[in-house]
Amino acid sequence: MSVFNRADDDVARGARAIIALPEMGGGGVGRDTDARLDEAAGLAEAIGVVVADRLSFKVRAPKAGTLFGSGQVQAIADAAEQAEAELIIVDAAVTPIQQKNLESATKVKVIDRTGLILEIFGERAATAEGRLQVELAHLDYQAGRLVRSWTHLERQRGGFGFLGGPGETQIESDRRMIRDRMAKIRKDLDQVTRTRALHRARRQKAPWPVIALVGYTNAGKSTLFNRLTRADVMAENLLFATLDPTMREVAMPGIEKAILSDTVGFISDLPTQLVAAFRATLEEVVSADLIIHVRDISHPDSEAQRIDVERVLEEIGAAGEGDSPLIEAWNKIDALPANEAERIRAEAARKEDVVTLSALTGEGVDDFVRCTADRLREGTHVHTVTLPVSAGEATAWLHANGEIIDQRTEGLETAFEVRISDAAWARFRAQHGALL
Repeated sequence: MSVFNRADDDVARGARAIIALPEMGGGGVGRDTDARLDEAAGLAEAIGVVVADRLSFKVRAPKAGTLFGSGQVQAIADAAEQAEAELIIVDAAVTPIQQKNLESATKVKVIDRTGLILEIFGERAATAEGRLQVELAHLDYQAGRLVRSWTHLERQRGGFGFLGGPGETQIESDRRMIRDRMAKIRKDLDQVTRTRALHRARRQKAPWPVIALVGYTNAGKSTLFNRLTRADVMAENLLFATLDPTMREVAMPGIEKAILSDTVGFISDLPTQLVAAFRATLEEVVSADLIIHVRDISHPDSEAQRIDVERVLEEIGAAGEGDSPLIEAWNKIDALPANEAERIRAEAARKEDVVTLSALTGEGVDDFVRCTADRLREGTHVHTVTLPVSAGEATAWLHANGEIIDQRTEGLETAFEVRISDAAWARFRAQHGALL
């Protein structure tokens, strides 16, 4: 069986599982324990795993061999036996040796947070690009766990009789297979990156600004995307409901057309393998004219989620001085009690580039659209342009690329007052300057 499709690495739908959350000093600061357990359960349920029990343990000094203390490992084993669990989900990163030792001690399959997220991504990736990105991340993750997977195999012989000497071990063979497969995937993804760059360059030549929706998973990005574009992108109360990026046209006041991009949701402790694998997709965020950070303002860990998203934006080079402007959309205001919602609205009003809304009910969406359009129009200037009435192509270009404020025709000439970005104005002069 191929190392890339080992049956014992799969997580079966309907499997019963318990969640073990290690609360470690310095990790997950400011996060609510119940909210963290709910999130871990949501991740499990996203791939059809039945959560039978949830446990949290204070881990002051992580054990090199098992992460948890011996008494805690026994408590996990007892809970797994009582719940008849087939799977233990450790809501943290676990080393290969810790995974092996925990499985030996509990007699139950163990998967860590990274492995669980990779399972979800593997199931949800719908496009060829998405599947390549997930496979690359999974192979990177799997490469360090081959010691656990292949301990039952003997060394192969490298030839005949006594002359052949020892051949490569099965683990060395699989590592080579993984390296070769990863190299091919990276080559394929490089082609994807080049294709995206060409599309991006083509869009940049066009006048249409690009708006990227980012946010913590399940913050409501896809619901907002659907409301603004009247699209039917999958939007459910489910972690990582959307993986593959989607782009649609959207109308904005004073802007003929903009391109709205819905991206994969972020999450705390997002596996580094996934950040690297999805870099080609996330480059759309880096090159966007405006970033909309959609936040679930009703979530108890909303502030910690904000920090997680901003950390990923920094990792991909989309947050810093000189980068794309950003608006925070405080979503799910309808999920708060009336007095709390009023307090949040007042807090947002005191901040710049913050709007409150409910993508589900539509409350505040019009204000959000106006705020977005105003931000996109920044950096524009009003120019007076006089063109011959016969200059139909140049007139159409102004209508497509700018906002016509006033238009007066006298004799054989038409005078326009047009609000247009400096970059678009430079392109107009380059293409139609002879008419001015």
